[in-house]
Amino acid sequence: MNIELHSESETELFGRQLWQILPPKCLVFLRGELGAGKTTLVRGLLRAAGHTGAVKSPTYTLVEEYDIAERKVFHFDLYRIADPEELELIGIRDYLEQQSICFIEWAELGKGFLPEPDIVLNLSHSPNGRVLNLSSNSKNNESLGNLHWKNKDILL
Repeated sequence: MNIELHSESETELFGRQLWQILPPKCLVFLRGELGAGKTTLVRGLLRAAGHTGAVKSPTYTLVEEYDIAERKVFHFDLYRIADPEELELIGIRDYLEQQSICFIEWAELGKGFLPEPDIVLNLSHSPNGRVLNLSSNSKNNESLGNLHWKNKDILL
């Protein structure tokens, strides 16, 4: 499903809406070129959860951790890893086993070490802002939730 996001504030708003429906344990792959709005979307989700501090891209730290609203959110950026085996060194399995929402940017660089995601969000630039392509791999064909966006219901 493609969704038009006309501004940075709409990208954040979509993240805010996503917070309302994601289960406490969820793996989300974020795809898109540099500057496509991946961290902006995560910032919107974190703001909806009550986080008031800075939200930065984990490009240099590989992972940013947030403990909010009795839930954990991990935001990974694998752009700088040279080999998927590096994920073992950072303890990726420990992160993924926790009751948490994990966002992973550049997940293709961790191929072979990452499980299938619950949701894939692919952001791309468009003449009107951004296009978000959303796909859900919900386990056992169970819905993750119903997101209401611009008078449309999106079943994840």
